[in-house]
Amino acid sequence: MSFLRYNLTRLHERLDEQIRTELKRRVPDSLRLLRLRTLRLRVKDRLHGLTWQPQAG
Repeated sequence: MSFLRYNLTRLHERLDEQIRTELKRRVPDSLRLLRLRTLRLRVKDRLHGLTWQPQAG
């Protein structure tokens, strides 16, 4: 696994955890959730893009 893919996977996991934590709050911050979910989707798209690119070397 490449260093970039590893870091993106870890970031995705941390974002998932932050989203779960925010949802457990008595009154979740909808703007924060939107930002976290948008960022998580960008990371997921980037990971998907890496999956389909041929590996160099």
